[in-house]
Amino acid sequence: MKTVHHWIGGKAVEGASGTFGPVTDPATGEETTRVAFASAEEVDAAVAAAKEAYATWGTSSLAARTAVLFRYRALLDAHRDEIARLITAEHGKVHSDALGEVARGLEIVELACGITTQLKGELSSQVSSGVDVAAIRQPLGVVAGITPFNFPAMVPMWMFPLAVACGNTFVLKPSEKDPSAAFLLAELAAEAGLPAGVLNVVNGDKVAVDRILEHPDIAAVSFVGSTPIARHIHTVATANGKRVQALGGAKNHMLVLPDADLDAAADAAVSAAYGSAGERCMAISAVVAVGATGDALVEKIVDRAGKIKIGPGDDPASEMGPLITKAHRDKVASYVEGAAGQGARVVLDGTGFTVEGHENGHWIGLSLLDHVGTDMDAYRDEIFGPVLCVLRADTYEEGLALINGSSWGNGTAIFTRDGGAARRFQLEVHAGMVGVNVPIPVPVGYHSFGGWKDSLFGDLHIYGNDGVHFYTRGKVVTTRWPDPSESGVDLGFPSHR
Repeated sequence: MKTVHHWIGGKAVEGASGTFGPVTDPATGEETTRVAFASAEEVDAAVAAAKEAYATWGTSSLAARTAVLFRYRALLDAHRDEIARLITAEHGKVHSDALGEVARGLEIVELACGITTQLKGELSSQVSSGVDVAAIRQPLGVVAGITPFNFPAMVPMWMFPLAVACGNTFVLKPSEKDPSAAFLLAELAAEAGLPAGVLNVVNGDKVAVDRILEHPDIAAVSFVGSTPIARHIHTVATANGKRVQALGGAKNHMLVLPDADLDAAADAAVSAAYGSAGERCMAISAVVAVGATGDALVEKIVDRAGKIKIGPGDDPASEMGPLITKAHRDKVASYVEGAAGQGARVVLDGTGFTVEGHENGHWIGLSLLDHVGTDMDAYRDEIFGPVLCVLRADTYEEGLALINGSSWGNGTAIFTRDGGAARRFQLEVHAGMVGVNVPIPVPVGYHSFGGWKDSLFGDLHIYGNDGVHFYTRGKVVTTRWPDPSESGVDLGFPSHR
């Protein structure tokens, strides 16, 4: 059986703790790989390697760093199919989704390749007689990232390429459920010429995470995951003096106004709710239908949902794969099974779905719940699966208030033909990312990604300008050089006195 170990100091290092975790193929339920769980001492070794590498990498030239990143980008492009296959094998998402994940990660690598323009600094000349003031940004040192199972390649690439481009060294703790993609990312970075110790990967569970949060040589921690864990990481890491960006969960709403193109809205709802089996923090999990649009919209969603092909991720015909684990599959199913008892109308029930020949896979079909109330479990909790809730509102104002009443504020969308309504919405809604007739408004790499309220703990969003600021700290230098004529040495300069 394949074993995924750690990557420390520029090479693979066998796990020494004696503790391993299972990695399963979600389409079959079979354990295909085991992953070594790091002890606190192994985390310490990775941090020590990163600290040693920082001594030279942190002072290396921008030209040297970007040269490595350009080579890295080329290698990632050449290996994108291999990375996608690893994602499919361990996460379960279909191959096209996995390729899309790699492409979105590459956007941030490309941003890192252009880091020279992001680190130019500022200069104010002659703020007083003979005095200049310059603002520069410098790296933090050793930084760490803790990443989720749903995007095992993209989210790590949201973090470490920008961090190392800024001159930091990095310790990555990927999800133990699908670790192979992150390990390959580290191997390719070494092949691109990234010096040993600049990027390290330690696999593990709470033991590894806790050591990262408390380690005195780690200056900053980036995290993407659920809200309870994000809150915990922010609390513990900041108490240990670290800079933290902790992105939490979501309940993303799509507001559909009566003037919207309902066919476009239904297409968007289906792709945004059920794509990647709903296992993404930017999935649309709640549609708010305003006025008389609800019945027609639900009918159109049902028609489209019935055409979605569910199957193994390596089958080119599949449009949606299984969920990551059986435990997660059962948890998602429980929300559908309990919905009717809480007053929802179960329009589609996918809990009994299976795939012939893959009966032990972590399968669940598409579920659609209508007339959902804000007090129901299916609405209050982040389900993280292919379950779409439809809520009803009489007016735009009622729908907006419903969305703003949510404890989460990650992403949201409005579907309308009215520019004035769209403009109001983007200004009035309490969410960090807004789509206008765009169901999943994930920003491009040169803008930043992040939500509001319980979807983000910390001040800075991930990647884009916020990412550069997170991985650097500002320094202001005030300089006064005496005029050569004042130095007491005759250099032949005329006197200004």
